[in-house]
Amino acid sequence: MNSMTGFGRAKLEKEGREYLVEIRSVNHKYTDITVKAPRNLLYLEDKIRKAILQRVARGKIDVFINYANYGIEGKSVVINKELAKVYIQELTQLAEENDIPSGLRASEVSKLPDVMNIQLEEDSTETIWLELSECLENSIDNFVEMRALEGNRIKQDLSVRLQKIAKNVDEISNLSTGLLEEYVVKLQERIKEVLKTDVVDETRLAQETVIYADKSSIEEEITRLKSHIEQFEKLLESEEPCGKKLDFLVQEMNRETNTIGSKSGKLEITNLVIDLKTQIEDIREQIQNIE
Repeated sequence: MNSMTGFGRAKLEKEGREYLVEIRSVNHKYTDITVKAPRNLLYLEDKIRKAILQRVARGKIDVFINYANYGIEGKSVVINKELAKVYIQELTQLAEENDIPSGLRASEVSKLPDVMNIQLEEDSTETIWLELSECLENSIDNFVEMRALEGNRIKQDLSVRLQKIAKNVDEISNLSTGLLEEYVVKLQERIKEVLKTDVVDETRLAQETVIYADKSSIEEEITRLKSHIEQFEKLLESEEPCGKKLDFLVQEMNRETNTIGSKSGKLEITNLVIDLKTQIEDIREQIQNIE
């Protein structure tokens, strides 16, 4: 089980090239990956996304990449001479029209937009990706490890809460066993009290008992709740991402619990239902962070 919250960082230095990759994530209904990298590395964005998707199933993930190349290997300086001439021509004309000295220098012209660029050779781009992917994988390893540690803590907490829920369901089941018999006795006493007689119409009593049993029986709800608990326990041990499935199960557990609460008229069961709903709500909040 993995959490959707995590952080991973890795740094790599090779032959004057420095790479720094940071990955962080928070809860999200789907998978949303944002890559922030230097302009000259944006062509690798798709590869970076695919590398992360191979290891991560869900979450809002931000990837930050810093890159610096202090070497000269694989780099060449390209000067756009035609554009530089246009700059010189326009600036010289501006100086003449306004009677101001131009004094243009080549170094000043080279700093103008798009005049001088550093171009990477084809072999160099392949080298950069190989090195960046190594740094990226190290960062993903750290990222996934942190998500797994956090996921394990959530798993332990969910397991404890699920045991409490299972115990409450067993108690409710035991308490519901004698509800029908209690109702028959109370109904008989009430009839005798109202009618001032010891004679009770057994046929009418049987009809009322059937109606009550149909309205108040929580056996099916308890059976389904126990089934949901069993499925939940299996998913906790699953190797696959299970956050969405757990979310669905919790909704079903909450629905069955509400039905039990609405059917039961016994105070002890009502109190247990309140405790059940509290535990289920706590679980619902926890699983929002599960991948």
